[in-house]
Amino acid sequence: MKRQVLTLVCLLGTLIVNGQTNTDTPDVATVSGSIQSDMLFPQSDSKIGAEKHGDFNTNSYADILMQSRYVDAGVRFEFLDYPLPGFEQDFKGTGLPNAWLKLKLKDHSLTLGTFYEQFGSGFILRTYEERSLGIDNSLLGARLMVAPVKGVSLKALSGFQRRYWEWNHALISGADAELSIDQWIPAMQEKGTSLMIGASWVNKHEKPDDDIFIDLTHRLNTPRFVNSWDARLSLKVKNWNLLAEYAQKSEDPNYYNGYIYKKGNAAMLSTSYSHKGLSVLLQAKRSENMASVSRRKENSTYNASSYNHLPAFTQDQTYALAAFYPYATQLTDGEWAYQAELGYNFKRGTALGGKYGMNVKVNFSYVRSINRDFIDGKFRRTIAGNMELAGTDGYKSSFFKWGDQTYYQDLDITLTRRFTKNFKLNLMYMNQRYNQLQIQQHGGMVRANIFVADGLFQLARKTRLRCELQYMQTKQDYGDWVFGLLELSLAPHWMFTLSDMWNVGDSDPAQYSENTHYHYYQALVTFNIGSHRIQAGYGRTREGINCSGGVCRVIPAQKGFTLSYNYNF
Repeated sequence: MKRQVLTLVCLLGTLIVNGQTNTDTPDVATVSGSIQSDMLFPQSDSKIGAEKHGDFNTNSYADILMQSRYVDAGVRFEFLDYPLPGFEQDFKGTGLPNAWLKLKLKDHSLTLGTFYEQFGSGFILRTYEERSLGIDNSLLGARLMVAPVKGVSLKALSGFQRRYWEWNHALISGADAELSIDQWIPAMQEKGTSLMIGASWVNKHEKPDDDIFIDLTHRLNTPRFVNSWDARLSLKVKNWNLLAEYAQKSEDPNYYNGYIYKKGNAAMLSTSYSHKGLSVLLQAKRSENMASVSRRKENSTYNASSYNHLPAFTQDQTYALAAFYPYATQLTDGEWAYQAELGYNFKRGTALGGKYGMNVKVNFSYVRSINRDFIDGKFRRTIAGNMELAGTDGYKSSFFKWGDQTYYQDLDITLTRRFTKNFKLNLMYMNQRYNQLQIQQHGGMVRANIFVADGLFQLARKTRLRCELQYMQTKQDYGDWVFGLLELSLAPHWMFTLSDMWNVGDSDPAQYSENTHYHYYQALVTFNIGSHRIQAGYGRTREGINCSGGVCRVIPAQKGFTLSYNYNF
């Protein structure tokens, strides 16, 4: 621990000295970075199920980046000896998990060490960091990026994937090519038309496992190589955009698909239009058996060893009750997902636009199961680790045929209008269907209606007050909820926030025998000065699911004092 801290301090000092000398020359190095520390002083609360694990919990990070004309370098220090609730004990530790060196020459670069990468939409490769979800699946190895001629971009990489404080033994290698056709045709450029064609390939090399048995006498023969490929096309014509992508994966028996040998695939078609205050988005996606992990026996959490990503075609919700039942992409069972979105700005001075104009946005998302004919004729949900179909192809599926289950559906309408110079109002209504049994493995279909009113008052030149009132009506799960928030902003330094989420509905007596009508209150004070941000608070957090882009993580209930510090330099 002391050696690691000393190394970090010495490195930071060296970089700062280099960054502060000869600043007039373009070749000199510059230094930037950030520090983030989220702390909790926990308290136990038997009513909401909050447990106290020690007197202090923290996730702390320090990133340092050095940049110059020909060389970039970076390092990350992490302190998680006492991780926050919801982070497995595997996260516990301190060290320098990420460090990298990047050599640059014009449009070419070579990265050595740890790095993140995404091919296309991420169907076959996406490594990234999302601290709130406990995701950091970077690759340790080498990546080469070249642009040999105008309009051509090539990538090649190989490395081992991070899993908490270790590196999985499987070697991930891949290549990606993108051709910008419009760069070669002046007539397309003159008309504002662009056309990109891309293709990718990814290979996972993992040593076969000899200890996976189907039954007492039969051992699973696991493949040494798993190959995936992806092809895509992106076209832009004036106000229209079109994206089409298809990916396929070879046999990949793993813990999450029940060790079946069925090939995986994913297809997506997306189109959008925007012009003079009008925007339209239409997209559809079908996927099956696309869970890709660099450790086939991974059974702690899928996110720990995943190296691909399928985006969820659902609206990212920022309001608390609208995000109460978030959707997670069903990688193993597969899904048909659809999304349509329409946005329109009513002009100022019109009957609907009023003096300041009004924006209306309507979003509809629908996710359905795919057709699956199992080899033994029995219907089943894929449950991680289920060995019933191990060693077989699992099921057959007709591409265009739906299954008989709705996984998720929502319709939300948002109105945004400024009524006066000092008052702006957001109104939102959301109708939602959420298959809790499929997504969370308990409960049934939750049907909810959610109402949101969000008002912003400009009280003075530097003083704003934001008020939220939310209500969710449902007869399932825990019943109805109410959420209220007051946020006072005193620019440029202070912000004060009070909020409360209250379960006001009646739980289903068949599922819940105890009173669940609890308040989840929060009080926060935030102070900003320069590049520093400090936030202190106290309150309760309910057990629930935190999601981002269709990737989710269960967060346990917690209570106590919180302190957060962020600094960018």
